[in-house]
Amino acid sequence: MTEPAAEPMGTVHNLDEHRATRTTVAPAVSLAKDATAPDPAAVDAAPPSSSSSRARRAVRRAHALATHDRTRSTFGFVVRHGGYFVGGAGVVAKRSWEGRTTAVHHRMRAMALASGDHQAAAEWQDRADRFRRERHERRIELVHKVPTMAKSAAIGTAAAEGVLLLVGICMAIHDRELHDVVAPTLAAIDAVRALCWFIGIAWGPALGLALVACLSHLWRAGHKAETAPTWARPTSETVDDVPITPSIVVKALSDLGVPSLKKAIKEMADGAAGMLGPIRLAGCGVEVDVTLPSGVSTEEVLGKRRKLAENLNRHEHELHMTIPPAPRTVRMWIADSGALDQPIGPSPLVIDEDLTADMRKGRAPWGQDLRGDVALISLWQRHMLITGLSNQGKTASLRALALWLAFDARVEFRLADLKGVGDWQMFDGIATTLIQGPTDEHVMEATHMVEGGVEEMMRRIDLMRDLTAKGWSQDKIMADLRFNPLVLIVDEAQVAYGSGAVETFVSDSGAVRKGAPYGGSKNDSRYFQAVKKVHDQGRAVNVTIWEGTQDPTNENLPKRSREGNHIRASLVLGTESQARMAVGDSAVDAGAAPHKLRQGLDKGTLVVAGDGVKLAPGQPSVTVRTHFINIEPAKEIAARAKARRAGVETRTADEPAENVDHLANVLDALGDGKRIQTQEVLRRLISKHPKTYGDWELHHLTGVLREAGAEPKSTRADNGKSGVICVSRARIEAAIEGREEATERDAG
Repeated sequence: MTEPAAEPMGTVHNLDEHRATRTTVAPAVSLAKDATAPDPAAVDAAPPSSSSSRARRAVRRAHALATHDRTRSTFGFVVRHGGYFVGGAGVVAKRSWEGRTTAVHHRMRAMALASGDHQAAAEWQDRADRFRRERHERRIELVHKVPTMAKSAAIGTAAAEGVLLLVGICMAIHDRELHDVVAPTLAAIDAVRALCWFIGIAWGPALGLALVACLSHLWRAGHKAETAPTWARPTSETVDDVPITPSIVVKALSDLGVPSLKKAIKEMADGAAGMLGPIRLAGCGVEVDVTLPSGVSTEEVLGKRRKLAENLNRHEHELHMTIPPAPRTVRMWIADSGALDQPIGPSPLVIDEDLTADMRKGRAPWGQDLRGDVALISLWQRHMLITGLSNQGKTASLRALALWLAFDARVEFRLADLKGVGDWQMFDGIATTLIQGPTDEHVMEATHMVEGGVEEMMRRIDLMRDLTAKGWSQDKIMADLRFNPLVLIVDEAQVAYGSGAVETFVSDSGAVRKGAPYGGSKNDSRYFQAVKKVHDQGRAVNVTIWEGTQDPTNENLPKRSREGNHIRASLVLGTESQARMAVGDSAVDAGAAPHKLRQGLDKGTLVVAGDGVKLAPGQPSVTVRTHFINIEPAKEIAARAKARRAGVETRTADEPAENVDHLANVLDALGDGKRIQTQEVLRRLISKHPKTYGDWELHHLTGVLREAGAEPKSTRADNGKSGVICVSRARIEAAIEGREEATERDAG
C-alpha cells in the first residue's frame, strides 16, 4: 500500500539580482515506489547556494559595527585612558629616575652651554658632582648600618624575651604556679599570631586599594602630560591648526585689500614665491620674511594686522609683525593655533631654591619670548619704566625682577608702593625704606625717598671725583662698598604725578607759607625733579630708579620722565598714542603693538624696548610672556632672600619721618648749651635716637633746620674770620614758638 504524498511545500527564493521575491508551489505527486525520492519540480525550484551572500552580509554588518559612532567612541575611550596609564607610568618612571640621578643637572648644563652661559654651566656641574658625592656617602652609610641594624634587632628581641621571662617568674612566684613562667611569652606569641591573622585578612583589600591608588596616580600623571594619542583625545572646540605654507601666505597677502599688492602678485611669474623668504620654525610658531613689491609700503601691511591674521586662519594676537633691517620687508611670526593661550610654567625663582643673583654680571629670568626662548634682562645701571592698564600684571612683573635682585646682598632697595594693598609687604626686612599707601602723605614720603636717593647720588659723585683724582680705576670704584647698587622703586607712580600735595613751612615771622608742590608733572614738582636728576646722573654711580604706572598720558607720566629710562615695557594699552608714550615712537613704527594685546587675556605679556633685553638684529622691541609669581610664593622667595642678607631695618610709612619732632629732639640734644657745633648735635641725636637718625648726615640735619627757619650759622672767631657752623638754641626755640603760634591760629 502506497503512502500518501507529502503536502506540497512553498519555496521562497530571495534573488538579489532580480530585486524581487518569487514564490513557487510544487504540484501534488503520488510516489508509488520511493517516498523519499525528490520531486524534479521541487529540485528545479530549490534556491542556489547562499554562502557568498551570507558572507557579504556578515562583512557589511562587521563594517557597520566597526564604524558605528558608539564603537569608535568606545575604542577611543579605551585607547585614550590606556594611553594615560601607559604614558603616566613613563612620566613617573622618568620623574623618579631624574630625582635619583644627575639627569636634570646634565640637561640644565647643556642648556646653559647652548645659551653661552659658562658660569651657570659650571655651577650645574658642581651641583652634579656634589649630588654624586652625597649619594655615594648615603649608600656607604647604609651598607655600614645593615650589620648594626641586625645586631640591634637581635639584642632587642633578646631583651624583650628577657623581660617577658622576668614577668613570668614574678607571676609564678606570686601564684606558686611553675607554668606561669612562660605565660607572658605564650601571650606574646598569641598576639603575634593574631596580628598575622589580621594582616592575612586585610592583605588582599589593602593590596587592592594600593593598586587602585597606584593606577590613579599613573592616570593623573598621564592625563596631565597628555600622553594619549592625539586622535584619541576628545575633540576641542578650537579651530584646527592650519599649517603655514607659501601658498597660504601669498593668498593671505593677495586678499589683504591692498590693490597695488594684489596686482603685483598677479603679475609675478613664479606665483609670488620670490617675495617670501624661507619659512622657519620659531618656538611655538613659524617666522617668514616678506619682501614687498615696489609701490607697497610696510605701513600698509602693518595697518591690516587683523585681516592678515584672519586670512592666515589665526587670531590677531597670534600674528606679530616687525620691520627687520632689510628695506621694504615685513617679518611675520605666526603662532600655532592656541599656543599663546597655554601657560609658560613657573618662574625659576619658585622651583630653584639655590638660585643666586648678580646685578652686575647676571640677568634676571623674566619669562619667555614668543618663540619660546628664555627672556633674560640685565638690570645693571638701567632705569626702568613698566606701564599698562590696571589689573594686567604690572606690579607682578615689576616685583618678579625685584625678587630676583633681592638675592644680590649688595643691592639696597628703597621702595614706595603708592597703591598700598600689601603687594610689596614681603620686602619688609629687605628694603631699607618701605612706603605703602595712596594718600598725599605717602606721596610726600615717596618724594623724600627719591630726594634722599638724589643726595646719595651727589655724595657718590663727589666721592668718585676724589677717588678718580687719586688714580682709582672705574672697576675698582664700582667694586667699592660705598658704590653698592641703590635701586629706588616707585609703584603706581601716577599717584605721585597726579598728587596735589604742597610743601609748607613756617617763616621767621611765624607765617605758614607754601613752597614747591610735591606731586604734579610740571617742572616745579619736587618728585618730578628728583626723578629727572636720578635719570640724568644716577646710572654712573649705581643709583637707578624703577617706576610702574598706569594708563600713560602726559599728565601722569611726563615726557622727560618716560624718555629717561633705559628699559621701557608695556602691558596692554588702550590706544596707539599710549603705546607710543610707553615704549617710544621708533618701537611702535617698527611693529611694537602693546595696544593690540588682549585686555584680561594677555595678563603679564609685555612689549619691551630698550637695551636691557636681547633683541634680534635691527629690532627695537620684543614681546615677553612673564612668569607670574603670586603673593604666597613671593613671600617664600623673599624669606629665602632675607636669609642671605644681614638684618635690614625697614622704615615704613607707619613710622613716617614727619611724625618725629626734629626741633624738639635737637633742642634736647643741645642741653644747656647756647651754641653747639652741628657735627656734635648730629652725634648726640644719633646716640639718643639711633633708629631715627642712624643714617643721617650733616646735610639731612641742615635741611630740616633750614625748612624750620633755624638754619645753623657760622660763628665769628677772634680774628674776625668765619668760624665753625653751630646750631643756635635761641633760633630753635623761636622756631618752635612760631610753629605753635601758627598751629593755634589755624585751630582758631
